This record gives sequence, structure tokens and C-alpha cells, in this order.
Amino acid sequence: MILEALSPFYPALATLGATLAAYLVGSLSFAVIVSRLMGLNDPRTYGSKNPGATNVLRSGSKAAAVATLLLDALKGWVPVYLVQQYGAPYGLEGATLALVGLAAFLGHLFPVFFRFEGGKGVATAMGVVVAISGGLGLATGVTWLLIAFFFRYSSLASLIAAVFAPVYYLMGDGVAWRTDHAQALSLVVISGFLIWRHSENMSRLVKGTESKLGKKS
Repeated sequence: MILEALSPFYPALATLGATLAAYLVGSLSFAVIVSRLMGLNDPRTYGSKNPGATNVLRSGSKAAAVATLLLDALKGWVPVYLVQQYGAPYGLEGATLALVGLAAFLGHLFPVFFRFEGGKGVATAMGVVVAISGGLGLATGVTWLLIAFFFRYSSLASLIAAVFAPVYYLMGDGVAWRTDHAQALSLVVISGFLIWRHSENMSRLVKGTESKLGKKS
């Protein structure tokens, strides 16, 4: 009787559960975890003090930086992919994808397991973007690579890619992928957070004091 009474709320409860799970996965700070496992200094104690792959690279360990980058991207990709593949029978559709992707991203920024002190979210955001659409991920990734290659600033590349990701998504409607309004809004919010988290980088870029890619702390 109770289960029957709750049946109309199953989709909402499933969405809430998926969103919470995505946030918890996003809260795994792999920059800190990988550094500890590899015997490196805590990335929150040197360089930009940001627990992300770029700052881990400043430790001198490329392997640790690559592992951090891949794991941070995966924690954005996996929750969205799982909802895409297995969510339909539970009523988890496009809006849930948007919520799950945003939750994983916010988990990285404000991780419950690390006193809500997280990274800037570039790799995790990229994982979300790739899960939403491989074509969108390719366009955004190429944008990041081109700016990083020519200017050698990870922060500048991230800022420009963050601005263009939602633009690419809207431009691709009916051409490369189908636009969902909730997902478009989620990408705009993610873009806004990325820009906000890079405010200090923007200041250093203007002053000419921003560290370039590959520079050790």
C-alpha cells in the first residue's frame, strides 16, 4: 500500500538519488588522492594551491598529472553516461542528465569529503561535456588545445573553452546533436562557475604574472 502510494514520486526520487550520487562522486578530489598514493606533496600546499591536474603537474610528476586529469574527467563523464544508458526505465531523461552533470561538477568545486575546498573543475566539466555529446566534447577540447598550444596558459585556454562550450552546444542544434534546454542551462551555469573560479587567474593574466604550462613550482 505504501509503495503504491509512493509510485508517483519514483521518478523524482530516482532523480534525487542520481543527483546526490553524482555529487558524491564529484567530491572525490583525485589531485589529493593521487598525490598521496604517489608520495607527492599535497597540491593544496604549492603553486596555485588548486587541487587539479595543472597544479599537480608543477610537482614534476607527469604521471600524477595525467592520472588526475583522467580521473577528474571520468567523475564528470560516468554519472551522465550511466543516466543516458540506464536511466530511461526510471524516468531519468534530459533534465536529469543536466542535474547529474551539474552535481558532479559542483562536487568537484565544493567536495563534501574535503571540507568543501575543491578545484576549478575544468577536467570534470570536460567529462560532463563529452558525456552529453562526443562532438561537443571534441569541439571544446580542440578549442582548449589550440589556445594552450599557442599561448601556453592553461587558465586562458580553460576560460575560452568555458565560454565557447555552451555556444557550440546551441549552434549544434539540429546539425550535430539535439539541444535540450535543461542541458543548455546546465552548461551555461558550469561556464559561469568556471569563469568565477578563474577570477584570480584572469587578474594574473592581465598583470603578466600567470604561470605557464609545464612550469614547476
